[in-house]
Amino acid sequence: MTLRNFIQKMADKVLAGGVVEAEDALQLASVSGSDRYLLFAEASRIREHFVGNVVHLCSIINAKSGRCAENCAFCAQSAHHETGVESYPLVDEDEIVRCAVLAEQNGAGCYGIVTSGTSINTADELDRVCRAVGRIKSETGISPSCSLGILDTATALRLKDAGMETYHHNLETARSFFPQICTTHDYEDDVATIRAAKAVGLRVCCGGIFGLGESFAQRIEMALTLRELDVDSVPLNFLNPVAGTRLENADNLTPLECLTIIAVYRFLLPGKRLSVCGGREKNLRELQSWMFLAGADGTMTGNYLTTPGRPPELDKQLLKDLDMPVEGCCGGDI
Repeated sequence: MTLRNFIQKMADKVLAGGVVEAEDALQLASVSGSDRYLLFAEASRIREHFVGNVVHLCSIINAKSGRCAENCAFCAQSAHHETGVESYPLVDEDEIVRCAVLAEQNGAGCYGIVTSGTSINTADELDRVCRAVGRIKSETGISPSCSLGILDTATALRLKDAGMETYHHNLETARSFFPQICTTHDYEDDVATIRAAKAVGLRVCCGGIFGLGESFAQRIEMALTLRELDVDSVPLNFLNPVAGTRLENADNLTPLECLTIIAVYRFLLPGKRLSVCGGREKNLRELQSWMFLAGADGTMTGNYLTTPGRPPELDKQLLKDLDMPVEGCCGGDI
């Protein structure tokens, strides 16, 4: 069987309700030349079948920056790195709500309150976030999301009762590669956080970052973990190296490799929301619009945590040119 025939066979299997396993996904990832374009086209066909032809936009606020005790190799906010990133405590609720209003005006359907650190660790901070979430829920039409690090069931329930609809917490990479990226907490702590959020009935947004030095087999490994955890949406971030971090000199991805990752993830997670977030400008370059043709159905608009994103006006024009309507929720990094 030729690789082209194999791509079509796998797509037909997924469309019929079948499941792509690790070995088949790795074969899909081996595409080159014109076969890549068939892979993208089939991933797009899967996207349209399972999630439609609309795009979901999300936006975030870096509500608490820097001073993080974790040693994640890519992170500008880690206290283990000298990056010159701005550090500040949790911003006030008026600012959080103001940015939510702006995000809604820019077309985002989901708005994430993101804080640096292992977890939210004071009652005052949690109270402030809960008040902001409640106001966002009552004063806007945008869906409130939080990304506050590792959390337990009680905290997840408190946030849900305040009005939070989605909890975002990335695995970052595969379990087998995680020790190369972070040693200050265990992978299972992240898995437990996802399970805690799901246990109280929250939507879960969970993905990772590519270009850290992981193999394609490890990218597939993470996708299978996400499938096992049955997360609702998957943010796909591509490393934008930050000076001062351990990965400051990494340059591991090409635009076509990024698009191949998106497409393979669509084969593996056909009914999930796949949102391309941090690093798309640097890594996809002139092929940014192709992320939807390769199977994505969402993206983050506006700025990221410590790096600028694209002006929302450019994203609106991109989607208009693709004739893809916007419908409001996703999560991201960097």
